[in-house]
Amino acid sequence: MTCVLDIVTAVIRDEAGRMLLVRKRGTSTFMKPGGKRDAGEDDLTTLARELEEELGCRLVAAELLGHFSAPAANEAGFTVQSATYLATVAGDIAPRAEIEEIRWVDPAQPGDLRLAPLLTEQVLPALLARG
Repeated sequence: MTCVLDIVTAVIRDEAGRMLLVRKRGTSTFMKPGGKRDAGEDDLTTLARELEEELGCRLVAAELLGHFSAPAANEAGFTVQSATYLATVAGDIAPRAEIEEIRWVDPAQPGDLRLAPLLTEQVLPALLARG
């Protein structure tokens, strides 16, 4: 039996179209910002809280990109199920809480970074298909 982590994540892009990725402390894999719901939270409440905790920015708007599933990047034997939103944020973005590093990458050419399976297998193809 596979254990499932139910998460909400954000695709945040800058003026140049680059996408924000984060790497959590003690890991080597980059992924989208976001995280697990607290009891009773809906998607956007979770996303707003996680973005504030992890990056110090405020969620302004969000549009659902899709629901995706893939093997978890940092939890062996787990699958992540993600509601992923195209997010608009306000405020200065900086690594906080468990975030060790942030990177802005071109979604079409993310380079040689180690990326989470959810990102490479599901989210980037969905994002690039939107144009």
